[in-house]
Amino acid sequence: MSRPEQLSKDLLKWWDKHGRHDLPWQHNPTAYRVWVSEIMLQQTQVATVINYYQRFMETFPDVGSLAAAHADDVLHLWTGLGYYSRARNLHKAAQLTVAEHDGELPGEFDALVALPGIGRSTAGAILSLSADKRFPILDGNAKRVLARVFAVDGWPGKTSVANELWQIADDCTPAKRVGNYTQAIMDLGASLCSRTKPKCERCPLSVMCEAFIAGRIAEIPGKKPKKDKPQKSAILAMLTIDNNSVLLERRPPTGIWGGLYSFPEFADETALDQWLTTINSAASQRTAWGAVKHSFSHYDFIMHPVKVEIGELPGKVMDDDRWLWYNTASPAQVGLAAPVKKLLESFGEE
Repeated sequence: MSRPEQLSKDLLKWWDKHGRHDLPWQHNPTAYRVWVSEIMLQQTQVATVINYYQRFMETFPDVGSLAAAHADDVLHLWTGLGYYSRARNLHKAAQLTVAEHDGELPGEFDALVALPGIGRSTAGAILSLSADKRFPILDGNAKRVLARVFAVDGWPGKTSVANELWQIADDCTPAKRVGNYTQAIMDLGASLCSRTKPKCERCPLSVMCEAFIAGRIAEIPGKKPKKDKPQKSAILAMLTIDNNSVLLERRPPTGIWGGLYSFPEFADETALDQWLTTINSAASQRTAWGAVKHSFSHYDFIMHPVKVEIGELPGKVMDDDRWLWYNTASPAQVGLAAPVKKLLESFGEE
């Protein structure tokens, strides 16, 4: 028996006894349900995803309901989950599915990867977990397991390393019980073969794991080359009338926090003053709050919230639909970035 065959056999035997069998998306695993779970699980742990997934499915039980939803409603249910481009792509893909595939998520690999936000591994997971079709996956957990077992050096984000891992993933994917194998390798990576402090003594693959045998678990897979993160900063103007109504601005549809509501941003106090003059508004009181740091993948964002209290609505009425007077006592169902949501919650705590 070849090593890939032995790996899949041992992995399935372990999963039958120790794997996860009762996750919400494992019940009635339609392509839609699996798709939503796979998108949510990107960059996010299962424990965090479960409640979000259940709320999302209660509101959008099928592709049609998701496609027909307003973007604000989709982003609202995603608030706090992060990586909001996932939600925007999910919504766009649902609309394309209705328009081009009669409301049914495609059952063909090429048609799936043509949809926004669905890459090779996600498409493979959807097809294997929902229809038991033989397609390999290579999410973060699978990369770590396979890189260690076969001692694949280098950062998996590098093309040559990724190509090698894809070949191994294909070799290891069995002809039968593909869905179970897919879930098994994800479970093993999430539970025993974790990035730090892996539980090798309990791993069913340790006897064939080259990294474990050679004492190289800590160095495989290779880490992404480090780069110093630049810092960006901005003043966030928290314009409020009565500590209940706070002015928010919808961000552009693409980019950081795309489509979400946030506080108007300014480079400095002078720019803030000029804006207040432009909207014919005068501050009765201005209070600087403590700086808030939020890390994105490619830079750190230092936010300097400034609470600007005004006595009445600005002289220039903001009727553009990008503006929203957000009532903290009766919150609107819109998408908010996690730091913005936290700042809004602080209004009632002063």
